[in-house]
Amino acid sequence: MLRTLLVDDDEILAPAVAEIVRQEGFEVTVTGSLAQARDALRACEPDLLLVDLALPDGTGLELIREVTATLNTQVILITGYASVDTAIEALRMRTIDYLTKPLDLGHLRRLLTRVRLQASHPEAIRMIDDAGNPAAFGPLVGASPAMRELYTLIEKVAPTETSVLVCGESGTGKDLVGRAVHELSHRRDRPYLALNCGALAPSLVGSELFGHEKGSFTGANRRHIGYFERAAGGTLFLDEVTEMPAELQVNLLRVLETGKLVRLGGTGEIDVDVRVIAATNRKPQTVLAQGGFRKDLFFRLSGFPLNVPPLRERRGDTELLARYFLSQHNREQGTRRILPTPTIDRLNEYHWPGNVRELKNFIARAYLLSDAEEISPASLPAFGDSGYRDGDSATAFAIGDTLEDVERRLIEATLDYFQGSKRRTAQSLGISLKTVYNRLNQYKNESDCG
Repeated sequence: MLRTLLVDDDEILAPAVAEIVRQEGFEVTVTGSLAQARDALRACEPDLLLVDLALPDGTGLELIREVTATLNTQVILITGYASVDTAIEALRMRTIDYLTKPLDLGHLRRLLTRVRLQASHPEAIRMIDDAGNPAAFGPLVGASPAMRELYTLIEKVAPTETSVLVCGESGTGKDLVGRAVHELSHRRDRPYLALNCGALAPSLVGSELFGHEKGSFTGANRRHIGYFERAAGGTLFLDEVTEMPAELQVNLLRVLETGKLVRLGGTGEIDVDVRVIAATNRKPQTVLAQGGFRKDLFFRLSGFPLNVPPLRERRGDTELLARYFLSQHNREQGTRRILPTPTIDRLNEYHWPGNVRELKNFIARAYLLSDAEEISPASLPAFGDSGYRDGDSATAFAIGDTLEDVERRLIEATLDYFQGSKRRTAQSLGISLKTVYNRLNQYKNESDCG
């Protein structure tokens, strides 16, 4: 349970606010002065500080200054004496909002939901923009106008049951948008499952989505529970939904409209309570114009469209994201490497066609290839270069090659490039170390059987 420290000497307001905070699932400690608040902070670090501006022994700004300098605690300032100067000072000290009395209780509840979202991603809480304002929204990092508009839309649709269609280019972070919607919804304590409809063989999509009964097809040796049933009460994120085989689209539409499904090879209907968030990297107008995807299903999925902007349209976010990804490597490796201004300037010059995913992998390579504390422009990998030698037959592929073959050659070539370092291979490719080990064991077993 998240912990809140409420600092307010108003004997009427403080108990009322504390009760609202408890109703939203927080544990609350109430104090009425700076001295009492400091004692409480020494005993336990809260996830949220709700502090009044005017206190008997000083100002709430003093406490905010102390807390934001040393803790990951999120802060909301409350005051009955609003002024522009006070608001500016509070926002400069990383408060997430500034509330005036009498309080808008609905707004307070929305803020508490946002605090819960941020607390589930503590590594992003300290991300701030040039003005000192928070630059992260749960799993999403960015402070550009385009991203702040996206955050606002997510907050509006998340508490509802409206279906959401997330549109955006590959690598923009559509899955993170889906996760943010889930974590801000009343389903946040239930499962969040993601299925990439374009990454599975068409024959497997139906089984993975709806499940199958034993004996329903060759190789079905046991009953299989699909994603819809496993996500019961929660959220199912369907990535690349427009790649779903046509014969399964009618089944999906039926589930969405009736809340019931039939496992493949089964006869009985099963009730399912799942919110579906779909995503596509294709433009909606293109999807409908080209055919191949049912219009009635498309409109059923796109009750509330969310467009994720490409990185090239997120002015200022390249620097934020680069520093964020570098901070992750520093924390994992116990280093303190930095990106000086000339290096940031170089990063801002590139248009990042692979979007955030490309930038993340680029920073991973830059970190691995640089031995100095400052990652200088001269030490950066070539933009648009995967890091492999031109003409290397190990990474060459042709139309007709299977994805499995291409993946194998890429992993083996990356491992060779990093002289057998599995950790550096995983970081460069943006996959887990466990995945590298699993793939290499699979390749070894295939060779042994061959």
